[in-house]
Amino acid sequence: MNRRIIKSIISRKFKSWVESLKDEKLKEMVKKNTIVTGGCIPSMLVKEKVNDFDIYFRNKETVFAIAKYYVKWFKELHKEDPKNRKTRDFHVYYDEEDASRIRIMIKSAGVIGENTYESQYRYFENRPLEEGEEYVETSLNENLEGADELDGTVFDDDKKTKYRPVFMTDNAITLSHKIQIIIRFYGEPDEIHKNYDFIHCTNYWSSWNNNLVLHQGALESLIAKQLYYIGSKYPICSAIRMRKFIKKGWHINAGQILKICMQISELNLDNIKILEDQLTGVDTAYFMQLIDYLKEERDKNEGFQITMPYLASLIDKIF
Repeated sequence: MNRRIIKSIISRKFKSWVESLKDEKLKEMVKKNTIVTGGCIPSMLVKEKVNDFDIYFRNKETVFAIAKYYVKWFKELHKEDPKNRKTRDFHVYYDEEDASRIRIMIKSAGVIGENTYESQYRYFENRPLEEGEEYVETSLNENLEGADELDGTVFDDDKKTKYRPVFMTDNAITLSHKIQIIIRFYGEPDEIHKNYDFIHCTNYWSSWNNNLVLHQGALESLIAKQLYYIGSKYPICSAIRMRKFIKKGWHINAGQILKICMQISELNLDNIKILEDQLTGVDTAYFMQLIDYLKEERDKNEGFQITMPYLASLIDKIF
């Protein structure tokens, strides 16, 4: 698929989503500060199905405003539900230790979805990872009649509102109809891509000038289906993400794996906060459960330290 078509698809998708926003001031902020990057552009380049459109923003003001908007909307959608207690337990805030980072505070499992109440709320904690992924994919796609398999454009459904919030973690907000809003990172495209790992995901579209940037290195990697590691703030996530690409027929040489290992070796993973931060980017509730266990032990025992035998036994138990 060529540049012109990809740019048109993203532009139409972006316009459709922006029109769903009810706050005019927020609309203007979003129009001036949105970046679409990640896996959707590589998928379109090779004519694969787009799983979702990853949305980032250039500044923290837009991130904070959009997060508050969807948290408020989610609460309003479920305020009449007598079983709904979890929506009262989460809010948007600036991290006390890092004022530049915006989070959504969600108690218990660390995730919340439109069908995750009471007994179902534990669904993401104790069910196989594949089932959780299937839920999120269904929420993104909606699988409505008349759906365009390529760009996710769908006709409105009388029963459900388009682009409604359906799933949240402290990093991201998943909307129906293939929109994923990332609140963990913000900044100009080059700054955002410092948090990325593999070069083929660094192409991007910018809302303020309707421009699509395709990097030569990213295109070469995509054509060869060869993973090239450019470094990341979250190398553990990169190591785990490799499984997904290898399953799809990608290749990675030993040198790229060594680069990931070298970055991991620089991390102090005995520090629970650092370990939690490194694992949060991996969207699996099993890792949330692991962190919860470690925190409980730390709170019960002031001198608690993570040891390899203890961590290994805990991982085997959870997984």
